This record gives sequence, structure tokens and C-alpha cells, in this order.
Amino acid sequence: MFSSIRWKFIIVYFLLVFMAMVIVGVFIVQRFEEQQLNNRMNNMIKQIESIISTFSYLSEDDWNYYSDEIQKMLNEWRFDSSETLYVIYNEDIPRIIASCHSNHEKIKGQNALVYKYLDPTLILDAYNGKRNQIIRRDSNESTKFQHLAYPVLNEVGQIKGVLYMTSDLQDVYKTIDESKKILTSATMLALAITVVLGFLIASSITEPIRDVTKKAERMAKGDFDQFVEVKSDDEMGQLASMFNYLTLKLKDTIQEMDLEKSKLDTIFNYMADGVIAIDINGHIIHANPIAIDILDLEETINEEFTHKKVFAIDKLNLKNIDYEDLYSLEGDEIVEIKNIVYRIKYAPFRNERNNIGGIIIVFQDITEQHKLDNMRREFVANVSHELKTPITTIKSYTETLIDYKDIDEELSKKFLSVIDNECDRMARIVRDLLQLSNLDYNKTKWKMVEYSLEKLIKDACLKLDFSFKEKNQKLKLNIEENMPNIVMDKDGIEQVILNIISNAIKYTPNNGKIHISAKQFDNSIIVTVKDNGIGIPEEDKHRIFERFYRVDKGRSRALGGTGLGLSIAKQIVEAHGGDIILRSEYNVGTEVDIVLPKATSL
Repeated sequence: MFSSIRWKFIIVYFLLVFMAMVIVGVFIVQRFEEQQLNNRMNNMIKQIESIISTFSYLSEDDWNYYSDEIQKMLNEWRFDSSETLYVIYNEDIPRIIASCHSNHEKIKGQNALVYKYLDPTLILDAYNGKRNQIIRRDSNESTKFQHLAYPVLNEVGQIKGVLYMTSDLQDVYKTIDESKKILTSATMLALAITVVLGFLIASSITEPIRDVTKKAERMAKGDFDQFVEVKSDDEMGQLASMFNYLTLKLKDTIQEMDLEKSKLDTIFNYMADGVIAIDINGHIIHANPIAIDILDLEETINEEFTHKKVFAIDKLNLKNIDYEDLYSLEGDEIVEIKNIVYRIKYAPFRNERNNIGGIIIVFQDITEQHKLDNMRREFVANVSHELKTPITTIKSYTETLIDYKDIDEELSKKFLSVIDNECDRMARIVRDLLQLSNLDYNKTKWKMVEYSLEKLIKDACLKLDFSFKEKNQKLKLNIEENMPNIVMDKDGIEQVILNIISNAIKYTPNNGKIHISAKQFDNSIIVTVKDNGIGIPEEDKHRIFERFYRVDKGRSRALGGTGLGLSIAKQIVEAHGGDIILRSEYNVGTEVDIVLPKATSL
């Protein structure tokens, strides 16, 4: 944080204001304290001089004789509660003959030089004709007192006695403390304003610099279309203008360099794929970001790759690479890296001296194409396998009928029935394949009508009533009341419901239970078909909607069907803007949700 110019500027500005406020504060407090003390001292002097001019007894030579009258006058004099006056007269030793203290009776007659509340130095200075003052802390209290010893002279300039006054400075220092608090608060407020203003001022200076820095960083990564907005004519504006000029010159320079280096043109022709250039020693000299990610090189495209050893060749299984014979090196291979399939093309390139400088390897991601090819091959194999069985059956039974002309009529009819069933089976496969093709290419013409889903479910159950009874299965139907009609292709949704319920009947043993429910949820209607059948193993769940995929191929084929029903059902529901969700536990049962929107438009 403190490496930022903005914060350095704020800190310097903060320190300057802080030091200025501290210096000014100390100066003001000192001057204020000095002024308050001088004012207090002047008031004390004026009061003593007023007492001297007012008390006629002080003009007499023998104060001790008039001590009672002096005390009486002091009692009548209006002193401030913080002030105390002591009248000191010297016969053999300076003694207190009167005071305005509340305990003046106890104080009277005490030696002034040893009295704990008086300063003997001031008294002695006063008897030497010197008026003196001092600030002294009380021995029993934490309060400071202003002490003043004022000599009283006769007409010929001889000292007759001393008036000693003390004044409690607590109110003075309390005022000074309040002033310090005010100055401290003002300093804190000034510093807070300083930080805010410093941040704003620093931002106005640093933001253009940050903008230039960000643009320069992008340029360092290869994006040279960076220009800074010129907002002023000062030094920052000149910097922005110079940056823009530099950008233009740099772009021109890069273009000239691109023309001189044909190998860079070759690399950037394949920027959509991973591209890496390797010298004759097997070191990386160029790589684009895609290639860096593919090979886990960690460096970025703009970093220096010289002397970075390339990946192990056996990792890519490039069998034809021979660095000893780069002149004839050229290849096209398929490899798999981190579960991604790449077509790798490599060829030599020439340097500026027209010598072979290394090879360029291009990584083309063909994972999807490879997956589609595998799916296509698997699909063709599945179709071939599905058609092969009925064709073989038809072929064998037909040959039997041809070869054995004397076969009895009942057996002949049985053979012809098998042939007819197998033809129907092939017709179903072809029909389902055509339906899937139409769904794939959006050629299916939907007849959208508003229809009752409740009636559709009940009709489907009625059509399958014989199948339920044949396996003695218990059907429980639970349809929410006031189920709204939905816009749908009646035949298509009926085909989906029949398929799901039929699968539940097929894979649920005799005396099993099948529960069909329908309910509203938000803007959808969910039809749930739940059974306690054989269930689906965990490893097969993600493939259950694939075409021709069967969990138990032998058993599934024996139960009939083409293996395309669930795939067709899912595409029909998705065409209606819905979804099919399957949950199953092996040997426990299966639950299928058909989710349809309340209103569907295609």
C-alpha cells in the first residue's frame, strides 16, 4: 500500500499538516499560558497596590502594633476564593501578623520563612527590596499556585514589611487544558480533512498515472490498441500525449518487425489453436496462450521462453520427430492430453538465414469431433446390431419355409408369425430412428392444443391396464385437484407418459407397486412415476438417456423395445420447454419426474 504514490502523497501531506498543527498548537498554548499567568500576576500586583494605598495602617512604621486593625481590614476586603494574602512584618525574624486565610488565627505569629505554604526565597528577596514571583506546586495537593512577594517601603525607601500573595492557578490550567482539547480536536479534524483532500488531490494526480500504467501493462501483453485520454495541458497531459505517440510509434515498429519475421506470421496463422515453436535444440522460442495452457508451461505469451526446455516428446507420442533430420520433418498425429484429444500438426520453419531453425507444432482441439465420431460409430454399431437380430431371424425362418415345403400348416403359421413380429420390430426401430432424426433437425410438426394433463395420464393408465393386471402390480394414482390445462402436443406428451409408465411396468417385478402423481410447482407441472423395481446402477445413470443404451442388454432386449424410448421422450419434453429428471437406486426402485411448463409455446 505504502509503495503507491497516492499514499506517499497523502502521508507527506498528513505529516506536514500534523507538524504545522503541532508547532502552531504548542506556540499558541505557550503564549496563551504565558498571557494567562501574566494577567493573573498583574491582577495580583494591582490588588496589592490597591491594598497598600487603601490600608492607612500600612503607612505606619510598627505594623505589629496595628496587626488587629490590619486583620480586620483584610477580613472586610473582597478577595477571590483562589487568592490568599499574608502580611509579613520583620522585627527580629519575618513573622505573619495577618492574613485573609480562613485559619488566620493559627497562622498569625508564625515564622514566614518556615511556613510551608510560603517560599522563603521570595520573602528574603522582598526584604532586599526586590519584588519577585514564582509558580509553585502545593506540597499536599497537585495544584499550582502563583506566589508574589511585594515589599512595602516607607517615604525614605526603607522596607517596612512584605505583602505575600498566593493565587490558585487551577482555573488557569483548566482553561489551558480546555484550550489544548480544542486544539487537539481541531488538529484531528484538520488531519481528517487533510486525508480526504489529500486522497482526492492525490487521486487526481495518480489516476492518470494508473491509467497509463494499466494501458502500458496491456501493451506489454501484446494489446497495442491502447490510447490514454488527454484531459489537461499540464505535465500529466503531456505524459498522456507522449504515451499515445509512443503507442503509435510502437505499433509501426511492431508491424515492421512482423514483416521481417516470417516465423511469427506462421505462428499467428494458427492463433485459434495451440501453437508452439521449438528450436533445433528442443527449447521453446514462442508459444501462444492456448499452447501454454495445454502443456502447463505456466509462462505467458509475452515472457521470454529462451532456454526453457520443451515437454517430453514421449508425452505426446510423436513418433516421427527426429531433431537430427529436421529438413524432412513433417507430421500429423492424434494425441490425448489431460483427457482432451488434439490433432497435432508439425513442420519445420526457416530462420532469417534461410536455415532450418526448428519446428512449429499446432494443437487443434478435436475432442468434440472425436466424441461425435465415437458416438457415430457406436450408433451405427447399435443400429446394425438391433437390425441384425430380426433380419437373421427372418432369414432363418424364411429359408426354413423355402427348404421344407412339406412343413405342416400350424408350424408354418407359427414361423410366419415370428417373421411378422420381427418385421414389426424392424419397423419400430426405423420409425423411432426417423422420429429421432426429425427431433434432431427440428422437423417435427407439433400440433399444440390446450388439453387436460389429468385426462392424459388417466387415459395412459387405462391403455396399460392389461399390463398392470398381467403382472399383478398395484397402481396408485394421485393427481392434485384443480390441475390446469397445458398447451402441448397431445400425442407427443402421451408417448412420453406411456414410455415412462411402460418402463416402470417392465422393470418392476410381479406384485410390485407403481405410484403416479401430478402436482403444481411454481410455473411448472411435475408428473412423477415411482416404482419399487430393479433400479439402475450408479455407473449407468448418466448414460440412461443415450440412444440404444441398455443397463442389462440381454434382459432389456428380451423385454422388448428398441432402446430409443427414453431418448425420444427426453427430446419431446425438452421441445416443450420441460425436462426429465431420473432418480434411481439399484435393487430399490426408480423415480422419474416429467417437468412441463404450465404454458408452452413453440
